[in-house]
Amino acid sequence: MLESITVLVIDDDTMIRSLLQNALAGKGFKVFTAASGYDGLDIAKSEEIDIILLDWMMPEMDGMETLEELKHNSDTMHIPVLMLTSKDDSKDIDFAINKGAIDYIVKPFNAYEVPEMVQKHLEKIHQGTHTRKQGFLGKIFARH
Repeated sequence: MLESITVLVIDDDTMIRSLLQNALAGKGFKVFTAASGYDGLDIAKSEEIDIILLDWMMPEMDGMETLEELKHNSDTMHIPVLMLTSKDDSKDIDFAINKGAIDYIVKPFNAYEVPEMVQKHLEKIHQGTHTRKQGFLGKIFARH
């Protein structure tokens, strides 16, 4: 089943993209990566993407701008988005959730735990039991 799940990682940090690509592909996910919000939007519009991992802080078009574009486009609005961020303030997290993210992963995180978390989110969405404000990944990865 995992080989049929396609993940898009949008992050300007080459190391983060590589870590997540290796961790996800190693568990059987098909992975696309983008170094910018603009490139990520192009991939999201042209490929069958099941879920997006989106960095918040990027140059040119940041994650919030990218998220807004994704959620305002009829071709991409259905794709669940998990924010990748070093912002762990509850106001920032609430802002991202209110803009359309389903959850957040606070950096630093263990890349090899991400595939299981992505799978659990997709299962909850498929079962209709997912709520955007669960904070499922954030509670696991938040460093207080």
